[in-house]
Amino acid sequence: MSFNTSISGLNAAQKDLSVTGNNIANAKSTGFKKSRAEFGDIYAVSAFGNSKTAVGQGVINQAVTQQFSQGNLEFTDNSLDLAISGQGFFAFQPSLESNESVFSRAGALGVNKNGYLVNQAGEYLKALPVNENGTLQSTSLATSTAVQLPVAAGAPQATTKASLSLNLPAGAQTPPVTTFAPDTPDSYNQANSQRIYDSLGNPTTLTSYFVKTDPAVTGVDNQWTVYYQIDDQPVADMATQTVQFNTDGSFNQVSASSDAAGADNPVTVSETGANLGTGAADLSIEMTFRSDSTQYNGPFNIADQSADGNTTGQLTGISVGTDGLIRASYTNGENIALGKVALVDFRNPQGLKQVGDNQWIESIDSGEPLAGQAGTGTFGAIQGGALETSNTDLTQELVNLITAQRNFQANSRAIEANKTLSDTIIGIR
Repeated sequence: MSFNTSISGLNAAQKDLSVTGNNIANAKSTGFKKSRAEFGDIYAVSAFGNSKTAVGQGVINQAVTQQFSQGNLEFTDNSLDLAISGQGFFAFQPSLESNESVFSRAGALGVNKNGYLVNQAGEYLKALPVNENGTLQSTSLATSTAVQLPVAAGAPQATTKASLSLNLPAGAQTPPVTTFAPDTPDSYNQANSQRIYDSLGNPTTLTSYFVKTDPAVTGVDNQWTVYYQIDDQPVADMATQTVQFNTDGSFNQVSASSDAAGADNPVTVSETGANLGTGAADLSIEMTFRSDSTQYNGPFNIADQSADGNTTGQLTGISVGTDGLIRASYTNGENIALGKVALVDFRNPQGLKQVGDNQWIESIDSGEPLAGQAGTGTFGAIQGGALETSNTDLTQELVNLITAQRNFQANSRAIEANKTLSDTIIGIR
């Protein structure tokens, strides 16, 4: 029986050496989690046996458990490299048609020929759906999809809304030329241009001309007329607004002389597609003169201006926030939210089944995957441009290697001693 006891010790030492060797071999594997061999003693004592004199019968390997402690973050020059700081796993699907999921801490990603984000095994990163502003729609893993980068930022969008916030100089005088004409600078006080787009994505210009009205003519102080012109539009086709300020320089009201319906702000600025000459559709813009505009004793100053619409853009870069939001940047200034990286956790991560390539699949012991957003609940944050290194501690593993080797040698000596004893007994005459 002592032979069997020592053999079990040899097997345990060999198992310990194998586990330690595997940890050392994967010291540079991205997202690798080290393992630990756990052992227990063997006793065979019957209900009527005497436990005081019972002798153990060796050792048994109870389990080889993976240790999901955090690995160090190693920063890279690749914005598609992702690391999790905290709990959670990335979710991947083996193919676009597959409903299966594999889970990993290795976030070394790239783009395949079809524009999908994939890992080194060609598996597709799963992301949760988001709205246009990047807010999450669902945290269910069943709603997650593979992430594909659109080459262009969609179809061009014609400008439909624009706005201005500015300061008009309180000391401005009525222009010397009383009949407004865009090509006569003496007929207006100031001008400002904004870039807008037609339905084909062609850029064009919306110019605002500001004319201080004569109180002797209108009977009203602190009043301005604003003319809105698209490209070389004639004065007769321009939309206009009359802007009134209070005596303290704050905004009072706007009236649109071109709007018979009486809707004064915003005013509709329009131009026909034929006059644009680009083959685009008619252009109609809701122009808002913002109520935070002022008339102070200072220079003409544009505080803020905006106009929607865009031309077609080409992809320039990808970024991933700490909350996992994936954004694509384009040459037209568009930033499109593509989804949020799906993070998954388990009630018992040590129950996951290893499938190689530093990946796991769920099992009965691990429980079902619980999906969520990075940085919420128990989920860790996502660090873009970084990879999580192996959590193997080489110093500790080398100590374990020496210990396992010593245990192996000791059990070998025990077998040798048992053999000597057996030979002595057999040699008795």
